[in-house]
Amino acid sequence: MENTEEQIVDVGSVVEAVSAEDGDAPLYQVESLCMRCGENGTTSFLMTLIPHFRKVLLSAFECTHCGERNNEVQFAGEIQPRGCCYRLEVPSGDQKLFHRQVVKSESATIKIPELDFEIPPEAQRGSLSTLEGILVRAADELQALQQERKKVDPQTAEAIDQFLVKLRTCAKGNSPFTFILDDPAGNGFIENPYAPSPDPSLSIKFYERTPEQQALLGYLADPSQLGESGDRASTEEAISASDQMKRKPHGSVGAAAGHRAIAQSNSAEIADALFRYSAPEEVMTFPSTCGTCSAYCETRMFVTRIPYFQEVIVMASTCDACGYRNSELKPGGRVPEKGKRITLSVKNIKDLSRDVIKSDSASVEVPELDLELASGTLGGLVTTVEGLITKISESLERVHGFTFGDSLDESKRNKWLDFKASLNKLLSLEASWTLILDDALANSFIAPVTDDIKADHQLTFEEYERSWEQNEELGLNDIDTSSADAAYNVTKES
Repeated sequence: MENTEEQIVDVGSVVEAVSAEDGDAPLYQVESLCMRCGENGTTSFLMTLIPHFRKVLLSAFECTHCGERNNEVQFAGEIQPRGCCYRLEVPSGDQKLFHRQVVKSESATIKIPELDFEIPPEAQRGSLSTLEGILVRAADELQALQQERKKVDPQTAEAIDQFLVKLRTCAKGNSPFTFILDDPAGNGFIENPYAPSPDPSLSIKFYERTPEQQALLGYLADPSQLGESGDRASTEEAISASDQMKRKPHGSVGAAAGHRAIAQSNSAEIADALFRYSAPEEVMTFPSTCGTCSAYCETRMFVTRIPYFQEVIVMASTCDACGYRNSELKPGGRVPEKGKRITLSVKNIKDLSRDVIKSDSASVEVPELDLELASGTLGGLVTTVEGLITKISESLERVHGFTFGDSLDESKRNKWLDFKASLNKLLSLEASWTLILDDALANSFIAPVTDDIKADHQLTFEEYERSWEQNEELGLNDIDTSSADAAYNVTKES
């Protein structure tokens, strides 16, 4: 009892402890009010790091007077740049799927479309559980007030009873269903027991947050995007900046501005124009909003052509409010008629330094490791071969958060260690290996090491016809260009 009393500290000490950067945070206990009986209970706090995932704050409350107990997990790290949506297909009779660990943050929504069932963020606090635990907890919370509902609204209580039968049937694995975890903060997680190999039952999608989701997470959102009347001054400032961008004459930045400044013999303008942007002929600047905090920022864009590839659009933005920086490369021109598969045989150190452009629609394969990443897994990248492999290793460690947890059995642990060692061998070039980029939109590229791309025998390009399923996923089957074609023909004839 004396040891327990010595561990009880004030809230200030707890905040100071959980805010520290030390890895080994102690367990703290705070005296808290029990909401069931009104007596004082004890809340325990523990700051811990889930390996290769996130820093989390675990809290558990226990009341010795009435036996009330509850627990909660909160994320102590930063909100991720993009939201995430996990979709798990659960067939009937497969009990192993129900043992998967699930991290539900306080901003996540859980859906089961077959039951038209949804757990909104405010209904449940953050939790670290299993798939079975999530469903059983939801059923128990619905069952808790059934006796009171039967007295007040018998029809609603009867409907909930019928729904509980279906929900418990799914929780026991007797009925197939789809489990969707959607978290705008990007901190949700569903375990993949087959990692690092892909899971046929689990799919992950990352997306940009909407202004409404930004506001719910506590970020500053643009009132005009939310459909509300906002500050008139900020709106007029944005309109003024937009008008200024439109009124800026052609050639006011980039190399064209440099030639004009030299002709006018203005040394200040020469330095400002030539050294602001050196690579592109013309850089376009326009106002935009930060993808993280929704504050006003500036985006720069220019169009260039990569030899042996195609015309591309390079965009970069920096936010002065939160420091967020983002750059991306988008393909220019029309949608290619065929997809492209690029195969590189990596044999020497020069191959690791080859430039790589991987678009959102490209998948990555390394046959020697049986490694395959579906399209959209890493997003769009402009890097090197070495950088791509490093990014794959970091992404796998981050996404599959329970890689080296205490509950992981020895066989899975050894599997992960062997796979990481195999990835390191790729970069050390102990043996030659093959890198394959398969892009249905042909927007990916690996640079040759020779002046003539045909003389690079380690690099091959193969075009292929896209399947109907690929066109459907890319939204090409529903495109109707008849109106545009008709207008083009009329313009051409006139």
